[in-house]
Parts: sequence; structure tokens; C-alpha cells
Amino acid sequence: MYDFAYHKPSSVADAVKLLAADPDARPISGGQTLLPALKHRLNKPSSIVDLSGIAELKGIRREGDRLVIGALVKHHEVANSPEVKAAIPALAQMAGTIGDTQVRNRGTIGGSVANNDPAADYPAAVLGLGATVVTDKRRIAADDFFQGMFTTALEPGELLVAVEFPIPEKAGYAKMRNPASRYVMAGVFVARTKDGVRVAVNGAGPGVFRQAEMEQALAANWAPEAVAGVRQSPDGLNADIHGSAEYRAHLVTVMAKRAVASAG
Repeated sequence: MYDFAYHKPSSVADAVKLLAADPDARPISGGQTLLPALKHRLNKPSSIVDLSGIAELKGIRREGDRLVIGALVKHHEVANSPEVKAAIPALAQMAGTIGDTQVRNRGTIGGSVANNDPAADYPAAVLGLGATVVTDKRRIAADDFFQGMFTTALEPGELLVAVEFPIPEKAGYAKMRNPASRYVMAGVFVARTKDGVRVAVNGAGPGVFRQAEMEQALAANWAPEAVAGVRQSPDGLNADIHGSAEYRAHLVTVMAKRAVASAG
């Protein structure tokens, strides 16, 4: 680990000032990605801005037909929140399956969404539900936020402060995990909302993406059988020692069926 300066601001405004003053500064929330990178000397920030003391980044609340989750809310809090369970049960179920107990008690929703790991769970929920990412500067629609592997619409110094999830009529999530790393090999989040059906796929490719054919099939018939005949193309999907692109393409259909079944 390289030397760095350490800051712990108490407000979003102070955190943004620190990040703006130093282009090599990096924010940290749960540290599930940045800390391992620092330990292996894969990242060399000049300073670390610890967000954990900022109260305005915490909390879960319902505002009309939307569920607002602060960036610093931990996975285990989402999994056990009465508000989340009542409004979007699939989101609580998803949070309860992220990583292991240690990860769920340290990792945060804001860190996961901002990092945009292709195998992370939350990006699928954000895209699948058509959520809005709220920063210190603006509001970004899910369809515009995720731009590729570890790449988002966030600008340098811009801080993610909350995620707003519209409450769906039905939603479900299913994934196939690598038994060793527990990262997602293929996952599918499905949602039926007042604006239509959305299907988001994570883990299978270099980034989270929507599956338009499945959306059309489910819009016509909300049932597992509707997506059973939809075949995901393996073109552009991940291929490694854990599974070929063709295998992951098959998993997308299987996980979609399970996700719809879990949604009811």
C-alpha cells in the first residue's frame, strides 16, 4: 500500500470540495473494491476521502411511489429493511445474497453502483427497475448511467448521494454464482412497472444490459414460459475458465425464467 492523506468529512459539500481540490483523491465508502486495490498497490491515490461520517448519505425512506436509498446504506440494511421488503421485496432478497456476511456488513449500495463491476448485483436492480441515480450535481436515469465495464456517467469529483427506485407492480431476481468467488456468472432482474416491462442482465457480459426480446415477451405474457423460448446471443458475452459465452447465454434464459417465477 502506498502512502496517502486521509480525510473524513462530515458533509457532502465538504467531501466534494476535497475531491475537487485533488484530482488524484478517491472517495471510499465500504471499501470492498478500493481497499483490496490499495493493498495490492493497484491504485495510488494521493488522498482518501472517507464518506462514512456523512449522515446525509444514510437512510432508507419511501417518498410516494419511489424508494430512496442513501449511498452509504449497507447491503445488510437493504436486506433487512421493512421499507424495502414492503415496497420492493426483490431488492431486499437480492441484497441478502450479495457476497458473504462480511461483505454485506461493509459494502454499500452507492459504492457498488458507482464502481459498476460487471458481476455486481445492484446495477441489475438499478437498470431493471429504471431507477434514478442522484448525485451532488444532478439526476441520472439508469439507462444513461451505466456505460461499460467499471464505467459510468459520473464525472470527476461528482459524488453519488442516493438511488431512487420506482416501486414496481412485480419484480424478481435470480443469478448463478461462481461457487468459489460468489461473483455472478449470469443474473437477471425483471420488473413490471406502470411504464412497461424491463429486463436487466448482469454478470454475463462486460457490463449490465437490457434484454429487449425478453421485455417484449413478458409484456405480452408475464410468465416464465414467455422467456423460455428467448435465446440470448453469446456474441460479446464473457468467456473464461468458469464458463463459455455459450454457457452464459444459456444461463441468461434460465435465470430469466427463475426471476419471473420468483416475482409471481
